[in-house]
Amino acid sequence: MLSNDPHVGSPRSRVDGPAKVTGRASYAAEFKATGLTHGYILSSAIPRGRIRAFDLAAALAVPGVLQIFTHENRPQTAWFASSYRDQVAPPGKPLRPLYDAEIQHSDQPIALVVASTFEAARDAASLIGVTYERAPHETDLERARHDSYEPPKKRSGIAPPPDPKGDATAAFGGAPIKVSAEYSLATEHHNPMELHGTTVVWESGGKITVHDKTQGTLNTQGYVTSVFGLSSDDVRVVSPFVGGGFGSALRPHHQLFLAVMASLVLERSVRVEMTRTQMFSHVHRPQTINTVAISADPDGHILSLQHNAVAATSRYEDYQENVVNWSGMLYHSEATQLGYELAKLDIPTPGDMRAPGAPTGLFALESAMDELAHATGIDPIELRLRNYTERDENDDKPLTSKELRACYAEGAARFGWSRRKMTPRSMRAGKELVGWGMASGVWEAMMMKSSARATLGRDGRLEIACAASDIGTGTYTILSQIGADALGLELDAVTVKLGDSSLPMAPIQGGSWTAASSGSAVTLTCRSLCETLLKHAKAVEGSPLTEAAIEDVAFNGGMIRLRREPDRAVSITDALAAAGLDQIEAEETASPGLIAPMRRASYTHSAVFAEVHVDEQLDIVRVTRVVSAIAAGRILNPKTARSQIIGGVVWGIGMALHEETMTDHRFGRFMNSNLGEYHVPVNADIDGIEVIFVEEHDDKVNPIGVKGLGEIGVVGTAAAIANAIHHATGKRIRSLPITVDKLLAA
Repeated sequence: MLSNDPHVGSPRSRVDGPAKVTGRASYAAEFKATGLTHGYILSSAIPRGRIRAFDLAAALAVPGVLQIFTHENRPQTAWFASSYRDQVAPPGKPLRPLYDAEIQHSDQPIALVVASTFEAARDAASLIGVTYERAPHETDLERARHDSYEPPKKRSGIAPPPDPKGDATAAFGGAPIKVSAEYSLATEHHNPMELHGTTVVWESGGKITVHDKTQGTLNTQGYVTSVFGLSSDDVRVVSPFVGGGFGSALRPHHQLFLAVMASLVLERSVRVEMTRTQMFSHVHRPQTINTVAISADPDGHILSLQHNAVAATSRYEDYQENVVNWSGMLYHSEATQLGYELAKLDIPTPGDMRAPGAPTGLFALESAMDELAHATGIDPIELRLRNYTERDENDDKPLTSKELRACYAEGAARFGWSRRKMTPRSMRAGKELVGWGMASGVWEAMMMKSSARATLGRDGRLEIACAASDIGTGTYTILSQIGADALGLELDAVTVKLGDSSLPMAPIQGGSWTAASSGSAVTLTCRSLCETLLKHAKAVEGSPLTEAAIEDVAFNGGMIRLRREPDRAVSITDALAAAGLDQIEAEETASPGLIAPMRRASYTHSAVFAEVHVDEQLDIVRVTRVVSAIAAGRILNPKTARSQIIGGVVWGIGMALHEETMTDHRFGRFMNSNLGEYHVPVNADIDGIEVIFVEEHDDKVNPIGVKGLGEIGVVGTAAAIANAIHHATGKRIRSLPITVDKLLAA
């Protein structure tokens, strides 16, 4: 009998969980090395200008200091800015640390002290004197937006807004019902638990092993070899565990450059780790201002939709993300106009932050849809259903699948939406006002080219290897499940190796595409392994599998069995013994192909329902319930999948109520660059979060029918909370985060 229960689709615990909770999992700044030295970064105290002079005497006199690097004595590195571009770099010239005397933003790295101990390096850095020549700066988007521009070069992978459809301006002008408003989002920083750090281990012959906090070991390796003129054989990047990435570790950061530079010059192992304050000196979700105008007929059918956004970027790069395009794909409109522009500020280049662009743009769109529902007197779900579309109307493509209707229905039923009273301020619980709000969510379901290697031993143990990172999403676990099912093994018989540039190629871990990409690669590789096993099994004397094709057999309990007669089988051990092998190996590459991406579009969808309680006198908001209904194709592991959505919802609560990087524009500096004053949700802020995975079958999106989950949880959550606050209080707050002062002033 074929008795093994499938692992895929079952709620399995993380296979890497024990290593993490016992401290056996090593992170970038924890790897040991003989003779390890420590670097400490000195950051700029001004937002724009030049360095006129350094005074290093006192710092060099600190015992244990080995060298201080500045732009005046740094070694020769790549001359052209293009050599510093990584796989996901936006158009422009990347920051080149210690390249020259120019200061482009506050907290820019301007020196590195290397010493025998961390304490000596830190203390010496505090003694460095710097003379600056200041230049005028601008860090205020409200002022800079008037000089915004459409980026001349588009960022790879980010589609520009589609061409206008119809005459949205005229349609809006003549419509009976109109909603027009501005919606803004403050700057946000990722603030993962693990700081960005790099440990470079110097090895004999000038080779280095780089332990970097990264979401892509091959991206880090490519950056290091390009900047320092090294061979890929001389640089190995290892990052088995990442303590929270969320997009912050997609691109190489300056601590990597500085650590490698120092190691190559000193021919010593070097560790450089940012402080929490220095974590605010690089990527972040950019401040963005959205303008949305929607018109409709009295029955709620959208007549026109306009969505324009202005986002902040740095002086030296045109960082871009998909903010407005979502407005052209969620609802049907005969007249649509979408626009996206940038405004240059004296800040670090922003970067991808969990579902980059989607929570920003959909906060605006879904808030405007809620305002339209209020203006027409139509239930917010019903309004969305009246404008529902089965196509991506930006590109006029059919979808591989879309179960958003089911998300609305199942989410509303679980939440109890039918009991919602339409009128704001009409629901109460004691002294608190109660509000119920909802919003739609959408995120791209993508697949990237990825490879994997599988090795099966005579002892029945399987090893899967892939350069992909696991940034906490459960990649180790789902790849173990896929491999175990393919060979009919128990989960503990499978070992997965990840996060190493010497392993088979994988894309960076981002965009919610890793499960589809590396999962498909492992599926193909294990199938190839099975075909090889069957060939060897046929060679066993008296084999019952002689005439069997791969579709005729099942791998179960260490045996290769005929499906129609499971008792007729050959063991994996006997198959390998007959071939005189101790192990077999296969490596395959999975690619997204051309037909589906060219002819169809594919997205993950969600419907988010939120309940808030608001103190009527103090306007203090509590999110008491969230129900998130997700349509994401095949769910590989409901337990880790649910965890991903819960994490995303918590991010959405933070976006709605807490997170805001504040800038003192007089000095061009972030004021709350620490976890004491940069507020994120804590346990006391989180109440009931319920996750529903609706049934969705998609045989076109990729070979294993999955859609990513890492980002869809945050998309739509902030909008649902904002809409719930309006329902509770009658106050429409259009700038995030929604804080007490904004509610009191409304």
